[in-house]
Amino acid sequence: MFDRKMKVLITDDISEEGIESLRNVAQVDIKPNLAPQGIIDIIGDYDALIVRSQTQVTESIIEAGRNLQVIARAGVGIDNVDVDAATRCGVLVVNAPTGNTVSAAEHTIALLLASARNVPQANASLKSGQWRRNEFMGTELRGKALGIIGLGNVGSEVAKRAHSFEMKLIGNDPLVSADYAQKLHIELVDMKALLRESDFITLHLPLNDKTKKIIGTKELAMVKPSVRIINCARGGLIDEEALVKAIKEKRVAGAAVDVFEKEPITESILFGVDSIIVTPHLGASTTEAQVLAARDVAEQIVEIFKGLPARAAVNVPYIPSETMTALRPYTKLARTLCKLVYRLAEGQTRVIRISYEGDISEYDTNILKAAVIGGLLEGTSDERVNLVNCNLVAAKRGLSIVEEKEANCENYSSLLTVEIQTNQASFAVAGTVMHDDMHIVRIGEYWLDIVPTPGSYFLFSDHRDRPGLIGAVGKITGDADINISTMHLGRLQKRGKAMLVLTLDEPLPEEIQQKILEIPEVYSVKQVEL
Repeated sequence: MFDRKMKVLITDDISEEGIESLRNVAQVDIKPNLAPQGIIDIIGDYDALIVRSQTQVTESIIEAGRNLQVIARAGVGIDNVDVDAATRCGVLVVNAPTGNTVSAAEHTIALLLASARNVPQANASLKSGQWRRNEFMGTELRGKALGIIGLGNVGSEVAKRAHSFEMKLIGNDPLVSADYAQKLHIELVDMKALLRESDFITLHLPLNDKTKKIIGTKELAMVKPSVRIINCARGGLIDEEALVKAIKEKRVAGAAVDVFEKEPITESILFGVDSIIVTPHLGASTTEAQVLAARDVAEQIVEIFKGLPARAAVNVPYIPSETMTALRPYTKLARTLCKLVYRLAEGQTRVIRISYEGDISEYDTNILKAAVIGGLLEGTSDERVNLVNCNLVAAKRGLSIVEEKEANCENYSSLLTVEIQTNQASFAVAGTVMHDDMHIVRIGEYWLDIVPTPGSYFLFSDHRDRPGLIGAVGKITGDADINISTMHLGRLQKRGKAMLVLTLDEPLPEEIQQKILEIPEVYSVKQVEL
């Protein structure tokens, strides 16, 4: 089958059952607990490296792997692998993105039930010699509203299981289609409605700048006092101090937490609250999950050895240098456009339309398509989107991707447009690159020219074009001691619909945004950090 016997090195504890298929096609050497230099000394003889979370796969290790074709992480996260170095060296990085999906979903349901019925507390009480039956009155799941924030792999599996308990399912994830949600019996709602209506809330999001402390003081002020909150996703999604305060003030009934910002952890403010259940990151800790993860990466390695594409590559294949040189500025632009369209569009996404005009249309633009899809999903999913899986990820969420190329571009050498078609309307943003600077030139119906600068905040306001309105906005920001560095105005006609874009040196508090919204004939106010 192969020109020579392939060699695979495993440096962490991996399920033996999961790697059986590898032994049929390769020499498999298991050498756990090697020091970094020990790996560097021998990695040059191997075609594949399999790790879990203990081994740190550094640039030095990757560069020493002269025969290395693939690095496989038998799990979801790849924080311990230098993906950029692997890409530069032409080494594929793969993981097992669904290996622990069911285990994580089941642990979420376990904590949901444990919180609803006070299982840990009752267990501890009885084992301490107390029969306190009346103090542990629980609540049924049947008929209760479960709010699911994030409808990726795990969130969707939680929905399937919760439906069997006859729960009412409501969800928030702008990057799934209404049809997909309907198949899971989920009613899509905005975040405020989910917080207000849920009896239980479960989070299934990645941790990033958009999602950090997504449940904080403001959000906890909106929930029912009987709500219980479950987090088996990522530590840091919930403001722990705000949660403890809300529970002590009886504004939240309880919580169950499996993940923490810093792990391992043996001391936390959560540990001192009886109505908060904690577990030491057990979401993926099942025998089946470990076997599935190992089997998944083993099968992918076999396929790669056969010359087949990887199913779950987390980095991009080799791209010609001339293509990378031409499109690199536009990959950054693509993600910036996605931040805008994600924040400014309304409704549930159905179609993502990407248009390439001018010079960029002459290249293989798959890298830009991957950047667009990855940028849109950044706030709702921890899936790494790349050339290999971007279409699969979009299809799995019920999204259609439409690409258009036009060699001619009227006003620019190149123009990249990202349009989202939702169940409410279509919204497009467009940009170009000039003299190495990004220029946002279209927002919705308006043509402008905005140069995003690092650390700046942009305020977008739809309004009717009339005298005095800009001055009124400026007075509000001035009274708030918020400096405006630039201002852009687009309008469709005199005294008609218009858009005001302000570049601010610091974020405008929500209460100040509300004051602007109260100005007559101001229709919307939205803030975006680019």
